[in-house]
Amino acid sequence: MKAVDPAEEFWYNKVLQISGGIHEPGKLRWELVLCLLAVWIICYFCIWKGVKSTGKVVYFTATFPYVILFILLIRGATLDGAKDGIIYYLKPDFNKLLTAQVWIDAGTQIFFSYAIALGCMTALGSYNKFHNNCYKDAIIITCLNSCTSFFAGFVIFSVLGFMALEQGVHISQVAESGPGLAFIAYPKAITQMPVAPLWAVIFFFMIMLLGLDSQFVGVEGFVTAMVDTFPEYLHGGYRREAFIAAVAVLSFFLGLPMVSEGGLYLFYLWDYYAASGMTLLWFCFFECIAISWIYGANRFYDNIAMMIGFRIFPWIKICWLFLTPLMTGGIFLFSIISFKPLYIKNSFFTYEYPLWGQAIGLVFAIVSMIQIPIYVVYAFITTPGTLYERWVKLTTPVLKPHQLRQQDMPSHDYMPTHLPLITEKEPALLAYYKPADGVALRTTHVIN
Repeated sequence: MKAVDPAEEFWYNKVLQISGGIHEPGKLRWELVLCLLAVWIICYFCIWKGVKSTGKVVYFTATFPYVILFILLIRGATLDGAKDGIIYYLKPDFNKLLTAQVWIDAGTQIFFSYAIALGCMTALGSYNKFHNNCYKDAIIITCLNSCTSFFAGFVIFSVLGFMALEQGVHISQVAESGPGLAFIAYPKAITQMPVAPLWAVIFFFMIMLLGLDSQFVGVEGFVTAMVDTFPEYLHGGYRREAFIAAVAVLSFFLGLPMVSEGGLYLFYLWDYYAASGMTLLWFCFFECIAISWIYGANRFYDNIAMMIGFRIFPWIKICWLFLTPLMTGGIFLFSIISFKPLYIKNSFFTYEYPLWGQAIGLVFAIVSMIQIPIYVVYAFITTPGTLYERWVKLTTPVLKPHQLRQQDMPSHDYMPTHLPLITEKEPALLAYYKPADGVALRTTHVIN
């Protein structure tokens, strides 16, 4: 008879009451449904007033986890076996770099950590003043994010080292990924600590805050993009608040299949195909092509200089033009060539998805990825003119007056007769022009 770990049995049989496969969705787990409802209610009331209310909430939800991580690190470092866990963490197996899944997982981690290709940074950054130093912000975010991930590794592996020592097994046998790390491996280690309930409350409170942070950013980014795209329908009065409520309600119902008895199988399928690095690599590749080769890396480089007042390191332009497209495109092709269907294998159970289940996963991925070629075809069909004229029109940037550089203007003494409508999101800038000799400088005005 196979021995069953109590933590795994509690997670799979009690919390999830997992079914026999994706073909058995089973009943909804009402405890999980209530948790899902609670987090969407919290999310709504934290962001319904826009970035001002979200910013105040994030001051706490984004900083307090650092306090908890520091507390957990101190506790973990004092446990027996913590040294072995940290050594295992700091001595990676470089042979793993030859496998495609490692690169895909690394890309997924980077994309989600920095919100790359998700539109969140672009949407939230649009609330900044025009002359905000986005270059400095980008450096701070990348450094802080990477250091946080590195620091969190010490917190996790110090406890996993203790857990491996207690069970008399190698650390690789207790290390988990995905939901298993947060809900099985780490809680299992906490139960073996003195005053276990206290550490459990601290740990899961941190997990909740981190999850809410990700939820805030994702929803706020989507809502901002939709409000900017359809301001005549979603801006003004309580229409924005009503739209956020509709998004929260719809998201709640879309999440219900995940909290059924067969929801874990659907979660893994969605995570592996729809939310994987492969899909994000696809979007990031085309974003780089659109910005650096169609809009123009030089124009984008000059636009940043117009905003922050100085030119950034030219190496960034090389990344836009060559390195990032090559890396994202190369890893994407590598993942396609070495593709393996999803297969669940852990110490509690193994599961091989049926062919129709794998097909559903591929549909999850294709539905989002196909939007780019579909829109390209749609734009070419609906744009008048010859094929060449359509290409020129579709690849020529349409700029507002304050986005024009001197070389973009028809003549040195060109000055527009009107300025674009300034919304509440861009109050600082009306115009920015580099004057020619003898032409008075048009200054920046602030609208109250």
